[in-house]
Amino acid sequence: MTLDAPARLGVQLQPQHANYSAIRDAVLRVEELGADQVYNWDHFFPLTGEPDGLHFEAWTMLGAWAEQTERIEFGTLVNCNSYRNADLQADMARTLDHISAKGGGTGRFIFGTGAGWFERDYDEYGYEFGTRGSRLNALAAAMPRIRARWAKLNPAPTREIPVMIGGKGEQKTLRIVAEHADIWHSFVAPDEIAHKLDVLKRWGDDVGRDVAQITVSNELDRSGFDVEHADALYDAGVRLFTIGVSGPDYDLEPVERWLAWRDAKNG
Repeated sequence: MTLDAPARLGVQLQPQHANYSAIRDAVLRVEELGADQVYNWDHFFPLTGEPDGLHFEAWTMLGAWAEQTERIEFGTLVNCNSYRNADLQADMARTLDHISAKGGGTGRFIFGTGAGWFERDYDEYGYEFGTRGSRLNALAAAMPRIRARWAKLNPAPTREIPVMIGGKGEQKTLRIVAEHADIWHSFVAPDEIAHKLDVLKRWGDDVGRDVAQITVSNELDRSGFDVEHADALYDAGVRLFTIGVSGPDYDLEPVERWLAWRDAKNG
């Protein structure tokens, strides 16, 4: 895909098992270290550790991040389309875009989104869980509405807000990626990426879009420093690498190591 693009690193600060003050401080540290992007996630309960541990909501948090930061791009990895009306999502995204525009520049918000999967969120907050297929159908229906709302809003977004779509399903997800995404995020192994990109290209041909400029994004190992795996992802076409860090202390030592690896890749 975008093989001539530089390697970039995003850090997902998982909003669990920590007081908000720790999250706020971690955002500052991630930006100061030189990461390219910072994310949270769109859930209502912890995904690891104590199931009823400390946890915070994603989108309200992003408003604080937009004001707090100066350079770094930010967003959710990824938003759950099921939890909010499509037009509301568009307006929220546009607002974050404007809040994060500093000194007359453009905004820094990335609209990461997906179909949703964590059943507890749905059950406890009163959303219909449905099926994987129905949730993907809802995402496919939402994306044109989101783009149409962006075109109507006054003021308009400061830039064409980048869309990141997560998932790897070949029948529905990659079709949505081909039609709407600027960034495709997944957990695909290096030896699977070529096949997935072939599927993505076929869907691009089907929907009439050149997918060559879609950035390929993938996860780095949270538990170690597996350079061989990261190199294999890079060789397969990945240019955006993300690493997750959880509370309560948000240890960023692994982030520093991966930033050094990124800088070496970029010469």
